[in-house]
Amino acid sequence: MPGHRQLQLALFGAGRMGTIHAENIARHSRAALAAVVDPDVTGARQLAEKFQSQVRLPAEVFDDPDIDAIVIASAASTHPGLIDQALARRKAIFCEKPLARDLDTVRSLVAAVEATGTPFLLAFNRRFDPGFSSLASRLRQGEAGTPELVLLTSRDPTPPPLDYIVASGGILRETTIHDIDMARWLTGEEPESVHAVGASRTDPRIAAAGHADTVIVTLTMPSGALVSINNSWRATYGYDQRIEVLGANGMLQLANVLSSPVVAWNSQGGVSGKPLPFFLERYADAYRREIDYFVRRLQEGGAMSPGAADGLKALEIAAAAEESMKSGRVIRLS
Repeated sequence: MPGHRQLQLALFGAGRMGTIHAENIARHSRAALAAVVDPDVTGARQLAEKFQSQVRLPAEVFDDPDIDAIVIASAASTHPGLIDQALARRKAIFCEKPLARDLDTVRSLVAAVEATGTPFLLAFNRRFDPGFSSLASRLRQGEAGTPELVLLTSRDPTPPPLDYIVASGGILRETTIHDIDMARWLTGEEPESVHAVGASRTDPRIAAAGHADTVIVTLTMPSGALVSINNSWRATYGYDQRIEVLGANGMLQLANVLSSPVVAWNSQGGVSGKPLPFFLERYADAYRREIDYFVRRLQEGGAMSPGAADGLKALEIAAAAEESMKSGRVIRLS
């Protein structure tokens, strides 16, 4: 990979996540948004014009030797094909999750990534959030002692559209998978077993489609540590993102990021701001930092993390959680 010249990145997907990545690439001092690719030509053109880029066809991007890397923020169904083409042309890859919907395809993609040695970053963005990374660093420095109980809370204000829920595979693959990755990252362990229970509480159409919108997942780690994940798609007060790690020597907590840091007190008590409204605001810093990490790793070298194998591990655990939720059994993973 070239030295410190400005890297040329091609973006696939001009939707919500594509717009976030386009802005962060365009503002990066070491990168340029060289192309925007999307079947929605109007949307692609609007995004390209906003950031002084150009709309190109997939074949043009993959055939262009000046394109250093691709950023995949397109529909999940397109990810395997784009990854395959990028690997064939030895272009570095930044990919939103999932790599693919089914495990066999993900296993095949991970094997191909590892066989070619192509730089690959999977966008588990929470690892790049300043609060999450600070807690992880302090945990690894032993501030709380050996982890014994990890509580992960992720609650969305409202459910996604029903067609999106069905296409994504449901809450365990769409939401819980981020917490599964966080559990692996914080503890440094692979769970031995998983138990999951779920309910449909927010919308009868979700229940009718056979999906849950409220889940609790328990992971048992080899050390004996327990990880409890709770997810809901109805939190009327905002986007709820919290961590608590109880260790042998103490506890580390990460609270919600609030709309205002000021708490107003009077004779009736205190009033604080609500959590930020959704993931776009809550993880704005994380999205900037993960693009910066990707660019700097390409220029300066070094392995990337989280990689394709992390996506596979998280999906395997999510699939086991689905099996547990359906059967009511604890599923052994190793």
